[in-house]
Amino acid sequence: MYDIIVRDGTVVDGTGNVGYRAHVAIARDTVQVLRGDISSLPRAITVDASHCIVAPGFIDAHTHSDLVVLSEPRNEAKIRQGVTTEMIGLDGLGYAPLSRRNLEMMLTYWSGVNGYPSLDYNWSSVSEYLERYYHTTAGNVVYFVPQNCLRAETVGWGDRPATKDEIRAMQDMLKQGMAEGAVGLSSALTYAPGIYASTDELVELCRTVAECGGVYATHVRYDLGDGAFDGFREAVAVAEKSGCPTHISHYTTNLVTRGQAGKLLEIVDHARARGIDLTFDAYPWDIGSTSLHTPIPSWAHEGGPYALIERLKDRAERERMRGQGSKLGGTVERLVVSGVKTGANKWCEGLTVAVIAERLSKDPWDVVCDLLVEEELQASYCAFTGDMDDVKTLMMHPAHMFITDGIRIGGKPNPRACGTYPKILGQLVRDEGVMSLEQAVRKMTSFPAQRHGLSDRGILRDGMKADIVVFDPDTVSCTATVAHPTEPPIGIEYVFVNGKMVLDRGRHTGALSGEPLRHASFPHSMC
Repeated sequence: MYDIIVRDGTVVDGTGNVGYRAHVAIARDTVQVLRGDISSLPRAITVDASHCIVAPGFIDAHTHSDLVVLSEPRNEAKIRQGVTTEMIGLDGLGYAPLSRRNLEMMLTYWSGVNGYPSLDYNWSSVSEYLERYYHTTAGNVVYFVPQNCLRAETVGWGDRPATKDEIRAMQDMLKQGMAEGAVGLSSALTYAPGIYASTDELVELCRTVAECGGVYATHVRYDLGDGAFDGFREAVAVAEKSGCPTHISHYTTNLVTRGQAGKLLEIVDHARARGIDLTFDAYPWDIGSTSLHTPIPSWAHEGGPYALIERLKDRAERERMRGQGSKLGGTVERLVVSGVKTGANKWCEGLTVAVIAERLSKDPWDVVCDLLVEEELQASYCAFTGDMDDVKTLMMHPAHMFITDGIRIGGKPNPRACGTYPKILGQLVRDEGVMSLEQAVRKMTSFPAQRHGLSDRGILRDGMKADIVVFDPDTVSCTATVAHPTEPPIGIEYVFVNGKMVLDRGRHTGALSGEPLRHASFPHSMC
């Protein structure tokens, strides 16, 4: 007996093949695709999908939902987009494996991206951390061991090379983390303490990832060398020297590389032509976002978040920092404050630093530094640095997959956190015809599943796990905007996670059926 039958829909199965009419049955947590007359089949629930597309649940291959999905278990921002699985621990940003002291420091340092919600932070290992996601959230999670955690636990927060013994200790932690459920390693080569790692150190860590059968996902060192393409070339070099499958995160243009998407793709194509296993992801937006501490130079982050705050308070140190940090978002005057912690500074959300400075009669650099001090680093920004023509060029490449990379905190977050997948299906596929529906669904389902070893997800096929989204192709749309960034999408009708109905005719059922997922082929003995 089937528990649910989604009947008479057009099945776009995630492979990239043309859609076809069929019924999708759910038995416990698995799928069976049925054709023909099903009137005599016994079942508990029937869902009419006669005007809808039935697809595998979307896999968001790069998110910053790490703590939000624990503090907001219904995870409506993603479920209402059709996202059934989120990858966390990206950009070297995560919370295990960590000792209690380093966990507290990491929570403070990254509060501008993930917030610092009131939770019981009683884990230290990867296995203890992932257990927190088992049937306590609406969607699944996939975890990467963050390079920041490895470095904090061995080298500390200092700007120095790791010793051979420290690298071996990081490799042992990495093996353990992957044995406990992580699918690979992520790096953060713009943020401390990961920024202090050398290329050779990354190669050694990636050799371990390769031995364990995992993937290396990297936020490249954007300010390296020419400040444009050399960071991406370093990622390719790490992949080539280590033999590790490598995935470049949020591979997109910025103010420096704008209009040069073709040159970015040349880097990918030349690497793949040499046999390097290289893929990338990119969000379909021209708006970037990250922590407000990004414009602070790397030397000022040494020692961790509390040392950084003390330096920001020091007028002489503040002047020494001026103009030395990352220019990812352009000059500080252009940054739009998207989130703060305190009520006193909520009025700043949605305003550029230049406007805030004018209203306060302050220097823009002092505005940034003062906000970081007053908010204890829990401040974030958006920056309008991209180009949609570049975005469309990148997303057509066969090595590309879709992501949100969405920051979920603050009053004016980047709208990509709430609207990415409906934007792809509505604006880019239906309205503009940038790519076919089947291509788009593959880039958000089977491709990320295959890349990260999720062998039972991403395709609607007999025996696969029942992560399913049902949407109306004629109405599906993103309604989130810069002015109203958390508006929910329309046209996503039903979502199932591990066979449980989580979204019913656009309304959340309250079901919390998500699980931590692991790489299906990891032999424990390898790690």
